[in-house]
Amino acid sequence: MGKQSETYFQRAQEVIPGGVNSPVRAFRGVGGTPLFIETAQGSRIFDADNLQYIDCVGSWGPMILGHGHRYVVEAVKKAATKGFSFGAPTFAEVELAEMIIAAVPSIEMVRLVNSGTEATMSALRLARAATGRSKVMKFDGGYHGHVDSLLVKAGSGGATFNVPDSAGVPEELTKLTISVPYNDLKAVRAAIDNEFAAIIVEPVAGNMGCVPPGEGFLEGLRTICDEHGVLLILDEVMTGFRVAYGGAQSRFNIKPDITTLGKIIGGGMPIGAYGASRKLMELVSPLGPMYQAGTLSGNPVAVAAGKATLGVLKNSSIYQDLEERSGEFEAGVLHAADKHGVPITINRVGSMWTMFFNDGPVTDFESANRSNREKFARFFHLMLGEGVYLPPSQLEAAFFSAAHAKKDILQLIERADRSLKKVAWEFER
Repeated sequence: MGKQSETYFQRAQEVIPGGVNSPVRAFRGVGGTPLFIETAQGSRIFDADNLQYIDCVGSWGPMILGHGHRYVVEAVKKAATKGFSFGAPTFAEVELAEMIIAAVPSIEMVRLVNSGTEATMSALRLARAATGRSKVMKFDGGYHGHVDSLLVKAGSGGATFNVPDSAGVPEELTKLTISVPYNDLKAVRAAIDNEFAAIIVEPVAGNMGCVPPGEGFLEGLRTICDEHGVLLILDEVMTGFRVAYGGAQSRFNIKPDITTLGKIIGGGMPIGAYGASRKLMELVSPLGPMYQAGTLSGNPVAVAAGKATLGVLKNSSIYQDLEERSGEFEAGVLHAADKHGVPITINRVGSMWTMFFNDGPVTDFESANRSNREKFARFFHLMLGEGVYLPPSQLEAAFFSAAHAKKDILQLIERADRSLKKVAWEFER
């Protein structure tokens, strides 16, 4: 850890709660001082002391092309010279909406917002407006942004700090949210009734670590929703354009009623979106009675970054390359762990993955939470010392980008091998 990050963190703690503007960044899940990042390029980030790291966080998912991709940078520069924000329509918003609709099978109309949290908040409101019902079902360890009614048994920072329910959320709201174990259709059937407006789910959980849907889970949710007149919301803020160009719904062939998007559709700039059938979206103001607004929605700079990113993703072999490299990494690290006698489980869907320090399988929040956090924290810091930046929490997904070349993957495997050898020696002696 360099001195400059230490100095910055001390100053930050005087003026920002915990010294960070989003909790997991504080390194509370692993201990130590967070890195303050100065710059990034390709697969690498550089901290305030100009130390270099292979980046496996990618701003928590959106940097699928890597940092500073030239097409995205040029698009942002061009848009910025025309103006940062107008609070009025631009044609670029129309073009991005058309790209999203063409890519995501279930979306016929889409509304741009400013974050994933705004997207899920708006999707819930739309579901309630459409059904006239109030209750919502989510899954233990699932995180859908810091929306009041979705911070029940939530993942991400809440799970990292063992405070899954947030203070400041009225009990009246939490009573409207029922949370059940992920991948457990029996629990869903036991809890469901005709008072539910929606079931919201990450099609691949990313905020209890990466946890894929079990066979038949998403199909089962679709069937249960149809039986009870409940809307199925797929929260694809993390998986949209990440696990496939058309999102997890195209990868797993599931048609939700409402989809939320974020991360990649802004190429790393702040943006989000929710979309659905034309019939549902016509309930949204100014066409319908469900009100939702935002001065910065469809921000021209963010839209430009998103258009450029999706344009590159659509016309490339990036997803195939990501699958190959991610698979090579998974196999290499599993081999190293086996060689050194360290029990691990790697969950991976495409270029989205998590390494858990337990025997597995990891299929829900309970099994993810059994991971040995001491071993993870030690591994995290050993890898940091090797010049690798992993998510600073056992319960967060990691990501690769198109900029992670074969040499990066080989270096990651070598560095993980050395780190796992030390973990084995320190914990098993």
